[in-house]
Amino acid sequence: MEFDIVKMTEEHISALAELEKICFSTPWSENSLREELDNRTAHFLVALCGGRTAGYIGTFVVCESCYVSNVAVFPHFRRQGAAKALIERACADAKQLGAESISLEVRPSNEPAVRLYASMGFEEIGLRKNFYRSPTEDALIMTKAFDEKDGERL
Repeated sequence: MEFDIVKMTEEHISALAELEKICFSTPWSENSLREELDNRTAHFLVALCGGRTAGYIGTFVVCESCYVSNVAVFPHFRRQGAAKALIERACADAKQLGAESISLEVRPSNEPAVRLYASMGFEEIGLRKNFYRSPTEDALIMTKAFDEKDGERL
C-alpha cells in the first residue's frame, strides 16, 4: 500500500484525536494536538492513503536529539507499511534538522512495534519503570543513532 506523508495541519486534528482514543489509554486531545501546530520544536507527520488519514507520528527535535512522542495507525491500516513510512520520514526530517539520534518509549507488550523499531535500527538502551498507566507497565527506551558517512547524514 502506498502512503503520502504530509505535515500535520488543522484539517487532520479531528481524525488524529479519534485515533488517539483508539490507540492510547491517555489520549491527546484535539487542543493538545492543535497546540503542536505552532510549536517550533514539534514535527508531526500524517500518513494518508487515498486521501484518508491512516496514522501519524509526532516528534520533537531539540539540539541534536529527536524524541518520538507518539506513533499511531488506524487498525484497518496496520501492517501495511504506514508506521514504517512515518518513521522513515521522521528520521530523514530529524537528520535534516541536525539531530544525531532519535529515541522513543514503547510498551514491551507491544511486540509488533518493538519488532518494527528493531528492524529499523533502533536499539534497546534502557527501561523506564512504571512509565505507562492503564495498565501500568514499564517502557523500553529505544534509540537509533544517525551515522555520518561521506560528509552527509544518513
